[in-house]
Amino acid sequence: MRQPFLKEVTRMKINPGNVDIITSAVKPEHYPETGLKEIALSGRSNVGKSSFINAMCGRKGVARTSSKPGKTITLNFYNADNKFVFVDVPGYGYAKQSKSEREKWGAMIEGYLTKRETLTCVVQLVDLRHPPTADDISMYDFLKYYEMPVIVVATKADKIARGKIQKHISVIKKELEMEPEDQIFAFSSLDKRNLPEIMTALQKFV
Repeated sequence: MRQPFLKEVTRMKINPGNVDIITSAVKPEHYPETGLKEIALSGRSNVGKSSFINAMCGRKGVARTSSKPGKTITLNFYNADNKFVFVDVPGYGYAKQSKSEREKWGAMIEGYLTKRETLTCVVQLVDLRHPPTADDISMYDFLKYYEMPVIVVATKADKIARGKIQKHISVIKKELEMEPEDQIFAFSSLDKRNLPEIMTALQKFV
């Protein structure tokens, strides 16, 4: 019996030449109105959010990377080939931030994550080499409290032997108490590990 024809889903691709920062904002009135869905990137300082954006968009230097944690103090909006918008959220867990700065940034981040209607998913980046920090766990719990879809990306996978990656993934899932519907991927901005799979996971939210 002939099998029915199944239409293949075309994987989303981003043209690197059509990627750029739109704006940096700290207040809702400064957020861009592009008509596109937004995917936010959350993670502690220096976990690799800028490198992740550059890798996903296939273009170095779109998002500036820095060896100094805590440098991003605004919500940075990046147009990803008019398909969606990446929003780089200020990193958490930077000890040298003053209490007043942490409170100010915390209010800004919370307001964006809970009230932005065009936000459809949050990519939470954690360091694959180490168990999630208390801040990582708090952020995941916060997102799930507000019923936000989460994709966990465990960065710096090139630093871990391939045979040990699943062990580290299991630790992250256990410590975060990840919900079954949320996906997790090991990722390296150097070898682009699991980049196509992550792009496919994002596709349904844009």
